[in-house]
Amino acid sequence: MSGFDAGWLALREPVDHASRHAGLAAQVREHFAGRESLVVVDLGCGTGSNLRALAPSLPPRQHWRLIDGDAALLAAARQRLADWADDVRPTAGGVELHKDGRRIEVNLECADLATRDLDFTDLGAGLVTAAALFDLVSEDWLERLVACSARQRVPLYSVLNYDGTARWQPENPLDARVVAAFNRHQRGDKGFGPALGPASGETFAQLLSQHGYRAASGDSPWELAERDAALIARLAEGFAQAAGEIEPEARDAFARWGAGRAAAVRVTIGHRDVFAA
Repeated sequence: MSGFDAGWLALREPVDHASRHAGLAAQVREHFAGRESLVVVDLGCGTGSNLRALAPSLPPRQHWRLIDGDAALLAAARQRLADWADDVRPTAGGVELHKDGRRIEVNLECADLATRDLDFTDLGAGLVTAAALFDLVSEDWLERLVACSARQRVPLYSVLNYDGTARWQPENPLDARVVAAFNRHQRGDKGFGPALGPASGETFAQLLSQHGYRAASGDSPWELAERDAALIARLAEGFAQAAGEIEPEARDAFARWGAGRAAAVRVTIGHRDVFAA
């Protein structure tokens, strides 16, 4: 599973980081406070954005296993992380980063998450995390991840899962139809079976409860304005294209909607963050 290019991930990264639920981020920081080291597994890591956002809140010695099925994104991750760090040293499996007094060992793994074993106890995982991933996976896949993690009660932290909310300003008569079609598209197979799409946050919380976790969640919406014009334009194009695949008879109308929505002055895209331990 991939389907994301490095340019899109770079465009969304500042908004992703700013949109994370601050209260949950504080809970994660407090949960691991006082520890000297931590092993983190990052699923669907892309170019390493989740590491760049989360590492400053974690212990001084960190070992990250970044897993993605796209070798090009992993190569981009290595470069982006090297540029982000104060100092970088190559290692056999990746890189060792030094950033703001933290030593962060990074190993890069190219693997198909749809078929990979999701039990990370052999890595000594102390945290399994993912950003903008769980809305793309199936309920069966997510249940497998939670069940594997629950055996050793490994904490799970999932951020920026789309919740089905998309509001565009000023309003347009086609908005509701486009968003509804887009949300149906989100439930299609993204490589893991039928995707959870907007139901991911609620489903994740239910699975966590069934497996004995205590979980907290919070909204992490993108609140986009004119300063985010490039991101809004890409979103409008993506919504129109996905909606057109669901309703091909309206493809031309949706394309016109997308062209007009590229100039929207305000856009809200709803997301949900969840932390369980």
